[in-house]
Amino acid sequence: MPNLILLLYLLPLLVSSPAATSMLEEEPDFYRDEATGYGPVFEEQPVDTIYPEESPEDKITMSCRARASPPATYKWMLDGVEIDLSAKHQHYRLSEGNLVISEPVKNHHEGRYTCLASNTFGTILSREASVQFGYLDLFSSEERESVYVKEGQGAVLLCAPPPHHPADLSFRWILNEFPTFILLDKRHFVSQITGNLYISKVEASDSGNYSCIASSASISKSVFSNYIPLVPLSERPNRKYPADLNVKFPDTTTLAGSNITLECFALGNPVPDIRWKKLNGELPANHEVRMAGAHLHLHNVRPEDGGEYQCEAVNSKGKDYHSAHLSVEAFPEWVEHISSAEADLGSAYTMSCSASGKPKPSVRWLKNGEPLDREVMAFSSLTFEDSGMYQCIAENPHGVIFANAELRVFDCAPTFEHNPVKHVLAPRNGRVVIECRPKAAPKPKVSWSKDTELLSNSSRMFIWEDGSLEILNVTRTDEGRYTCFAQNDRGKANSTGSLTVTDSTKITLVPSNADVKVGENAWMQCAASHDSSLDITFIWSLDGRVIDLDKDRQHYERTPNGSSDGELMIKKAQLKHAGIYTCTAQTTVDNVTSSASLVVRGPPGAPAGLRVTDKSDKNVTLQWSRGADNHSPISKYTIQYRDAFSPTVWKNATTSPPDVEGNAERATVVDLVPWTEYEFRLIATNTLGAGDPSVPSRKEKTLPSSPVVAPSDVGGGGGTNRELTITWTPVQEQYYYGPYFGYIVAFKPRAGVEWTQVTVSDPQAKRYVHKDPSIAPATEFIVKIQAFNSKGEGPYSLPQTIYSAQDVPTDAPSNIDGKALSATDAVVWWFPITQSNIDGYQVKYWRKKEDSEGGAHRVSVPGRENHTRVDRMKPDSLYLIEIRGYNSAGYGPASDRLEIRTKKPPPAQAPRIIGKKFKGKSVNVAWEHVETLASESAVDGYKVLYRPEQGHSTGTLYMTHRRHIELPLHENETYVVEVRAYSEGGDGAVAQIFITGGSVTPARPLSTLGLLLLAVLCLNL
Repeated sequence: MPNLILLLYLLPLLVSSPAATSMLEEEPDFYRDEATGYGPVFEEQPVDTIYPEESPEDKITMSCRARASPPATYKWMLDGVEIDLSAKHQHYRLSEGNLVISEPVKNHHEGRYTCLASNTFGTILSREASVQFGYLDLFSSEERESVYVKEGQGAVLLCAPPPHHPADLSFRWILNEFPTFILLDKRHFVSQITGNLYISKVEASDSGNYSCIASSASISKSVFSNYIPLVPLSERPNRKYPADLNVKFPDTTTLAGSNITLECFALGNPVPDIRWKKLNGELPANHEVRMAGAHLHLHNVRPEDGGEYQCEAVNSKGKDYHSAHLSVEAFPEWVEHISSAEADLGSAYTMSCSASGKPKPSVRWLKNGEPLDREVMAFSSLTFEDSGMYQCIAENPHGVIFANAELRVFDCAPTFEHNPVKHVLAPRNGRVVIECRPKAAPKPKVSWSKDTELLSNSSRMFIWEDGSLEILNVTRTDEGRYTCFAQNDRGKANSTGSLTVTDSTKITLVPSNADVKVGENAWMQCAASHDSSLDITFIWSLDGRVIDLDKDRQHYERTPNGSSDGELMIKKAQLKHAGIYTCTAQTTVDNVTSSASLVVRGPPGAPAGLRVTDKSDKNVTLQWSRGADNHSPISKYTIQYRDAFSPTVWKNATTSPPDVEGNAERATVVDLVPWTEYEFRLIATNTLGAGDPSVPSRKEKTLPSSPVVAPSDVGGGGGTNRELTITWTPVQEQYYYGPYFGYIVAFKPRAGVEWTQVTVSDPQAKRYVHKDPSIAPATEFIVKIQAFNSKGEGPYSLPQTIYSAQDVPTDAPSNIDGKALSATDAVVWWFPITQSNIDGYQVKYWRKKEDSEGGAHRVSVPGRENHTRVDRMKPDSLYLIEIRGYNSAGYGPASDRLEIRTKKPPPAQAPRIIGKKFKGKSVNVAWEHVETLASESAVDGYKVLYRPEQGHSTGTLYMTHRRHIELPLHENETYVVEVRAYSEGGDGAVAQIFITGGSVTPARPLSTLGLLLLAVLCLNL
């Protein structure tokens, strides 16, 4: 009777009714032939492009490629208007999905481009990408005016970059000639915002001609400005100027995750120090100070890095401050976005999108590339028209992000074609779920049978809402064939699977608790019984985290899988290996677990909360909280410190009490240096060793006290007339012992009684110049120097004897004469000055018409000499030469100017070797006469250098007025013959041949590569 009832129940499901068939036939083709296809998915989208206006390329390619089935077709939009790709003689053409713009023109082709990819499932719109035309014009051709600055003052040379696009340029400066770049240091700074060159304190060595180089990475182009002459004006003594910030970073907005650089630079004498701070907290850990303090660079900026930043410029004459706000905003980022889905016809469906960002992004929707005027994409009853490609777009001022999804609305009779009921294994006394997931819309009604028996819900069996069948406390009698029946108003279907019951897996040897020391081995046992038809695998976890035996093989090892024994060995156990170990014995059907604990005893953990609670000039008191003892009592603590003068070296501190016991949580560090910034850390030790150090304490500065170190190397003398110059080696910063550090300079004539005292407030000062019109030249003085700070004065240095300055020379050299030696060299001579206080002579020379006196070459000559050779001159040029004597007090008056014209240059043409004839043990080499140009010196004769090819011999030099020469032969050796013309302007170009025994080989010309390498070498030199 039950079988008859089942047969009557199944009959209508197994035979399709005509009405159901008709409904299936009426399904649209969309859900038949194209069901295996899908809508477009972008693989490549257009990106912002900068096209150099001077580019040799005559096209721009905007990328667009989408994966789709059937393949996608493409359209492009420019500023929201569709581009007509069918017109003839157009600049536009399609290459697959890419848009190629030929011979682009700024007025027609600059703008924002988008790509649309379409197939039968719908259309998607790409992100917008801009096409811009980049350019970098030449600098103005107007001559730059000279900048005159007193030595010791600051200078700013304006770059004034030319018109350009895009805005980002990088800047460098050269001095006198390329590639002599200005090296950026504490005294020199180039703003990468304005391009200006800043010199905090001008020195005599800064004299020269400066040019700004502006470079655009976007279009790979650089341009040079005209030279700006900088002329330092000598001033004795150099005046001191307080720090004055000339480069100040503005209020700035940046994006989270980006890098940013803040600029600050100051003029002043002495050269100011630049210090950075964050006014509302500590400087971020991701900060880096560069360019001798002028740049604060933040890597990978985080939202919490925003706030008020301050740069401070400090020198001995004063301070200057600047602060501005850094705002950190964020690019849009998806919190929730849409994904492709299939949904039943007539069902309710909602697509949700939300994005984070700063400012908060706005969200808009597209369907098949067209805007939707809806904030929420919710459908109460889906129709076929709702199918298509949907895009959710989140946008804020920093960018746009897209989320694309295909919604496919369908209805169909149940089918198990792609997901039939499967063969399932289940453990005895365990639980099993047999899934029934036909494709169907609307949702079908589901029923189950086992063999020929119809199933219903019971205490052991339950049919879930999604149609799956759950069986609890499985027994052998549950084995058999299970059939799922599914029916909706479009049709019906069924699928049959089977259930096989296996023996349950059981752990037969459980892990045991273990206790080891750091570095020892430990074992965790685990064995299990299981169904013989199944393979078994053992998985170990520590505190719930699965152990990767391959990745962690340095410390873990166990029996290979397949065996019933899963013992785990922990090799050389570390503190991190302590915890609860769980063994999981697993087959494809079931798994069981068992756990045990491992205790690892080792050195103590790091103490916590280390802080300074009290301090004086030489002592600080520290307090901390105990760290983990790792199962062995702490026996002692070691306190270490590092200071601002050795920030990478930790040293053991002297403490009170000398030994800090293991139960202590407080100690005093003694014998520190006053007014010094320190960090401290703490290391705990037990019988098993020393643990990891604590996190360093916050930096703390000890209190100030009076100096105890005097300046060293006190001396002086020399200088300008009527001056007393006193010099010393400054005290090192770690011995300042307090703020407002400086020097008291005391001096008196040897025969005098009263000391003159002068205060020098610059701690880095190395000299003091005392001016007094009454000081006689070379007067003997006694000097001594002491240091001082806000707490008092230190000891004086030992007294030293020095002498006041000499008088500057009052006479000029006389009887100046000279002559040109060649096109580039000349010799000059003069009658020496009869005064006894001459240290030397300065010879200055420059071209009369082409050069300015400020750019003249200078040569220094010792006082005992009255002649010198001058070089680096230009050929066939009229030079002015003047000479003056000098000593430590300065330069004397200039001599009368001498005019010398250099010789014409030597011949540029090398002799052409036309013959070589062997005569016994000699060879005769002949060449053509060199014809010179009107602008070259006439040929006076020829020089022939005859030298071995190998070895260090310089060879033999012959001079002749003939056009041939006879040279001795050397057996089994190769010699080089070099022939050149010589003239009053110097030696000309060289011709070269090789002679081996009785043969002659012309010298090989340099290859193109050789010439290029030589050119590069010359540029580098």
